[in-house]
Amino acid sequence: MKLGLIAGNGKFPFMVLEGARQSGAQVAVAAIREETDPQIEQLADVVTWIGIGQLGRMIRFFKDEGVEKAIMAGQVKHVQIFSRAVPDARMLKVLLKLPRRNTDSLIGAIASELQSEGIELIDSTYFLQDHLPKTGSLTRRQPDSREREDIEYGLEIAREIARLDLGQTIVVRAKACVAIEAMEGTDETITRAGTLAPGRLTVVKIAKPDQDMRFDVPVVGVPTIEAMLSAGATCLCITAGKTLMFNRDEMIRLANDKKVAIVAV
Repeated sequence: MKLGLIAGNGKFPFMVLEGARQSGAQVAVAAIREETDPQIEQLADVVTWIGIGQLGRMIRFFKDEGVEKAIMAGQVKHVQIFSRAVPDARMLKVLLKLPRRNTDSLIGAIASELQSEGIELIDSTYFLQDHLPKTGSLTRRQPDSREREDIEYGLEIAREIARLDLGQTIVVRAKACVAIEAMEGTDETITRAGTLAPGRLTVVKIAKPDQDMRFDVPVVGVPTIEAMLSAGATCLCITAGKTLMFNRDEMIRLANDKKVAIVAV
């Protein structure tokens, strides 16, 4: 199988590449010029560089390479998509038809364009099932009573904002919402919460109720724990089976060392 990879920033595309190659798949990478780490060229079978708005060029590349299935991996900053992209004709057509300018609408429309050309966008965690946590406590320290109350409150709020596609992360203190994620991303949301109300914070990051695993999958990693430590957060709650944990062993080791509780629900 020849797989197409639409690569954003961070480690996610590299994890997909490694998993795909271990399975014997060849990978053709559409690397996003404004986002993708240039080291991708050293690992992929073939790479082409495209601008964020060059949907038509990406589709032509995949068709030329014989790609029938594609994976989207790695963040593309929302501000890049909606304020800095220079769309080609095909992307412009997609943008003009969007009912609303949120992540689900945009990437869902791109998936439809790919499908119309015989290219199926598949689950972005297809090769990464070992990186998805099971239900339960992932660290030596379990949430205490205060943190459990904040998790219960936080889940109620987080599920609602996730349903509205406003973000996946909220930060809670004493059953009060300190910060809600918008376009800035998880770690920046935690940092902002630490500025507003440092110490004794609980971070809740969840998948949408009907999470489409093809894109915008929740991701946490070592930088998440580092941001929590800087903000004084003591507990992280994530969605079991639907949250990717980058450098899982290192992340849990750091959390254990600093007595941060991580739980998957």
